[in-house]
Amino acid sequence: MGEFELIRRFFAGADIARDGEGVVLGIGDDAAILRLPADEDLLVSVDTLVAGVHFPHAMSARDIGHRALAVNLSDLAAMGARPLWFTLALTLPSADADWLAGFCAGLAALARESGIALVGGDTTRGPLSITVQVHGAAPRGAALRRDGARAGEDLWVSGWPGLAALGLRAMQQGSAAPAEALAAFLAPRPRLALGTGLRGLASAAIDVSDGLLADAGHIAERSGVHLALEAAALPLAPALGAALGEAEARALCLGGGDDYELCFTAPPAHAESIRRLARRLALACTRIGRVEAGSGVSCAGAGMLRAGYQHFGEG
Repeated sequence: MGEFELIRRFFAGADIARDGEGVVLGIGDDAAILRLPADEDLLVSVDTLVAGVHFPHAMSARDIGHRALAVNLSDLAAMGARPLWFTLALTLPSADADWLAGFCAGLAALARESGIALVGGDTTRGPLSITVQVHGAAPRGAALRRDGARAGEDLWVSGWPGLAALGLRAMQQGSAAPAEALAAFLAPRPRLALGTGLRGLASAAIDVSDGLLADAGHIAERSGVHLALEAAALPLAPALGAALGEAEARALCLGGGDDYELCFTAPPAHAESIRRLARRLALACTRIGRVEAGSGVSCAGAGMLRAGYQHFGEG
């Protein structure tokens, strides 16, 4: 199967490339033509996933397809954006029809659920690598950013950080893991509804990809504040504590990564509105600390703190 047949068979005519909002011209030309809604800002993010670095080689094609889009949608969620379009650059060792069918199934299912349309991309031969660029929109000036946290505010996190890291560890070691831990790693759920719901409530936000502690540090740095986390307030999933014990579970919650939850700050006056939003979405949102004057991040009662993942870092 050649490159153009691959595109026609798996992407150009698929539901994933349906006509989306603002798509004037999609797949099939040298570039897409897109029209941004009036009075909205365009938000763009891109991520590359490399086999053996961002996901295990043994991961199923369907899960890889889901994950490739999910981690990019999570960036839009962190900024309170509504998904619109995405492009896909796919590097494949070979044109394996079965693998492509599974990959497209996972990609398309999440695209339909999220309301995002594929509008272009590229395919080439080489080691398995997937690059997705997402485009979203938010009302002009309303997007959430990392630089808005102020002393006196609360620090929050959604979901159950650490579960995904437990799932990945089990896959790497070939050991058993709770089903919810495997699902958290294999099929992360971008918190899009939470992100848009936090517009006007949160002052700063980030998605948790490299570890809660490390990503909270980005808010602290960009906002010029100190974030004081409270170990006793961390949301430890029962499955995490049962598998590891409290101390190790807390360490994984802080430093595990791959959660794709949202960490955000908000004035205390908005706490009840955030709790109502969380109940409406059936999603845990936990106050885990406070914003103070100063710099950096601390976590009282957590013992030795583990830094998050960094490409090109030592260890």
